[in-house]
Amino acid sequence: MVRDGYMYALGLLAVAAALVWLTGSWAWSIAPVLLACFFLWFFRDPRRTIPAGKGVIVSPGDGLVTETASISTPEGPRQRISIFLSVFNVHVNRAPIGGTVVRVDYRKGQYLNAMNPASAERNEQSAVTLRGAGDDEGVEVTFKQIAGLLARRIVCRCVAGQTVARGERVGLIKFGSRVDVLLPASAELRVQVGERVKGGASILAVAPETRR
Repeated sequence: MVRDGYMYALGLLAVAAALVWLTGSWAWSIAPVLLACFFLWFFRDPRRTIPAGKGVIVSPGDGLVTETASISTPEGPRQRISIFLSVFNVHVNRAPIGGTVVRVDYRKGQYLNAMNPASAERNEQSAVTLRGAGDDEGVEVTFKQIAGLLARRIVCRCVAGQTVARGERVGLIKFGSRVDVLLPASAELRVQVGERVKGGASILAVAPETRR
């Protein structure tokens, strides 16, 4: 359970108790109690089995793969995998590879529907670039936490110079949102559009430098 879930739930339970005390009726407490239960469920943080292997790139979030595309970036050609997180998905984000955080770029923006391709560039987002180490030596991956229509807060716990393990918890996006993963252009994809993935557990691709 993410700490935020307890904070929201306790606040709503306090509201429910106050309503019962003020009105003398339990009926007024039903709505805040149900909302408290929703927040406890929404901020769940299940344990995941992290895949092992050289060059394995795992999903940074739970959700539906909505796009796989070849794109151009200032660093050269890349492949992009987009994953849509609905309000029903786990919203904890995990590191796609193990290594060092090279940079973290936060940018304010709009709150377009995360299913809209334009949200990748125009919405509020935090982009984290990782340089692989150990089994992921020589691999560089960027993942973006992108706010959606309902998401109003991105939580990124990465800082430049930090070392992270593959599948390690690195933040979350509150409510509906999207994560994009930028991979080497020649990475071998292991997912396709329409597939559902789990953060830290589903393999998105295998990097070309270490592909078996």
